[in-house]
Amino acid sequence: MNLRIPALVSIFLCPVCILLAEQKKDDPGELTLKRIFTDRDFSSKGFSARWSRDGSEYTYLKDAEGKEKDKNKGKEICSYNLSESKESVLVKASELFKPGTQKQIDIEGYSFSRDRSLLMIYTNSKRVWRRNSRGDYWVLDRSSGELRKLGGEARASTLQFAKFSPDGKKVAYVRERNIYVEDLLDHSIKALTKTKSKDIINGAADWVYEEELGVRDGFRWSPGSEAIAYWQFDESGVRKHTMIDNVSGLYPKITTFGYPKVGQRNSACRIGVRSLGSEETVWVKSSEDLRNNYIARMHWSERSGGLIIEQLDRAQETNTVMRVNEVDGSVKVILTEKDEAWVDAHREMNWIGSENHFTWISDRDGWRHVYVVSPDGKKINLVSPGDFDVIRLLRTDYLKDHLYFIASPDDPAQRYLYSVKTDGSELKRVTPEKEKRGTHSYNISPDGKYAIVRSSDQDTVPVTSLISLPDHKVIKVLEDNEKLKEKFAKVKKTPSEFFYVDIGNGKKLHSRCIKPPNFDPQHKYPLLVYVYGEPAGQVVRDSWGGSTHLWHLMLAQQGYVIMSFDNRGTASPLGREWRKAADGKIGILPPQDQAEAVRRVLKDRPYLDPSRVGSWGWSGGGSMSLNAIFKFPDLYSTAIAVASVPNQRHYDTIYQERYMGLPGENLKGFKEGSPINFAQQLKGDLLIVHGVADDNCHYQTFEKLIDKLVSHNKTFSMMTYPRGTHSIREGKNTTLHLYKLMTGFLNRSLEPSGPDN
Repeated sequence: MNLRIPALVSIFLCPVCILLAEQKKDDPGELTLKRIFTDRDFSSKGFSARWSRDGSEYTYLKDAEGKEKDKNKGKEICSYNLSESKESVLVKASELFKPGTQKQIDIEGYSFSRDRSLLMIYTNSKRVWRRNSRGDYWVLDRSSGELRKLGGEARASTLQFAKFSPDGKKVAYVRERNIYVEDLLDHSIKALTKTKSKDIINGAADWVYEEELGVRDGFRWSPGSEAIAYWQFDESGVRKHTMIDNVSGLYPKITTFGYPKVGQRNSACRIGVRSLGSEETVWVKSSEDLRNNYIARMHWSERSGGLIIEQLDRAQETNTVMRVNEVDGSVKVILTEKDEAWVDAHREMNWIGSENHFTWISDRDGWRHVYVVSPDGKKINLVSPGDFDVIRLLRTDYLKDHLYFIASPDDPAQRYLYSVKTDGSELKRVTPEKEKRGTHSYNISPDGKYAIVRSSDQDTVPVTSLISLPDHKVIKVLEDNEKLKEKFAKVKKTPSEFFYVDIGNGKKLHSRCIKPPNFDPQHKYPLLVYVYGEPAGQVVRDSWGGSTHLWHLMLAQQGYVIMSFDNRGTASPLGREWRKAADGKIGILPPQDQAEAVRRVLKDRPYLDPSRVGSWGWSGGGSMSLNAIFKFPDLYSTAIAVASVPNQRHYDTIYQERYMGLPGENLKGFKEGSPINFAQQLKGDLLIVHGVADDNCHYQTFEKLIDKLVSHNKTFSMMTYPRGTHSIREGKNTTLHLYKLMTGFLNRSLEPSGPDN
């Protein structure tokens, strides 16, 4: 905490004192909110690349060459040839100037046709819920130099998910809930779907599918370019949620959208297959109950023998994999995955080998493992044996019959690359053993010979390199973040401590601790717990943490000890029993584990002050912090809950029912897991924060919590952000304001024992 000297007194300070004050203000070792959130002093650079189909080269964006004063020099698309170790320019910035101008189209995304004769640019994007998925698309004919905007007379920023057909002759896209195909020779446009109802969505997803199943791009070209398979949603009968924008104009603006809450009616979802030569859609006969089954995944593949879909039942305890006959819509079940807790819809189904087997991820033996399954589903072989979780299956090397995957058998905070043959032999770690810690993320080439790897840990900035496989030899460093490394090295901090907390009954929670840079074990420090705690995430990770981690380091400089505990039920790679322990107990078991961990560290670490314990979190972490201070009022004296869900009954069907079931089946669990039902027990200092435009965790639930606290005559602090969505970053200075608010609240409530106090 900085001392504030009245201006009247400051005029009597000697020049040396003034100099010292200025040096302190500009101290490169001191973190401030301005440096973190306004000046972005510690932003890391990445390297985004796309592999060619054969893996012989990758493409990337690069600033075009030109004079520094030339602000419109733009971006060019370059390639790097692996065999020749040679960089070349594929598309010059001047080729992407808007017709009749000297201004380049802002490249937000790009893709090539298979023969690379055509380039498609995505630009002028607009946000739809979480992501910018509406925009404009331009196609460059690289031989003629013609640059043309897709969509004909369509309004700006209304096209979604544009994709070249495999033969490169057409582009399909979604516009205003319908699918269109544009011919790239004569530029004619044909509507494949023609619904005018606002309840029907073709080729895109409704809110809950996008948020919870990751279905956004809702159509797929067939391998032969003759047909398109697509999701269709019918939202009629789905109850609507309303958000009010009070700040954009003279009168409030209303936004209404379908949002199925726990136990309520879902959209009717089905898959259609439309041949470009037909006027009729063939509807897939996957289920007779379209509202209580979810089509979680869909893909075409020549190797798969056609169209494959994955269907979850409403309870999400069964995933049924089906092969579709696109002529009549009939289906054949080839695999059924069951789990009495829940099954996860993954994206790791790949077709491999000459016999066209496919990879499958399952918890069936107690660990998240990779299996290889015969095309008819009759033979299922384990290929990643051992007592560890496969965190993510990356790629199959088709020629050498190898699988690459991410795992960390000995430390759940780390991420390393492993390989194994598809017969289960030769399982080995590929990331060098000298890499003792950290998170290593890999973008592997299609031929499995190379990868682009980004490595970091909690105390080390990211470095991105090009490597060869399987020897993991560094070919070149693509981004070293050297300036950030030098700047971060000057920051006053202590190394992050990773450890286990024994909470009894043989259970240990993997944990992280950040101590003040001038830590004194004889001193008493407040403890701030950063929590998430739900099945969708893991907090205790050894990776570069960005602005949130920097804020925690800033708080540590002010005299806080920051800890995190991954309770049972989080996504830690510790086996099925651990990850699914909270089935039916969200908001019940996790807060209990967190409280036991806090009690244990208070006992084991005398430098922690039991009278100054706080919890803070966002979204599910906000709900956890509410449960902490409501359910354990004598343990936690402070809590901050950002964008929380005080009542689980108000959250969506797919997420909440996956982990808690239907209300009628688990009424007690919903009641005991929802913090709003324990608001009367509040004793300490509480700050609740919410965005009015939060389409995910609704402002309605925030107001209901306020009403409940008031009814119990409880004193608390609150802040609303009129433009804030779930990320609360909309509007000028919003992020800075939020963290300034939280910092001030913590300083008043927990009274950190910093060096300046």
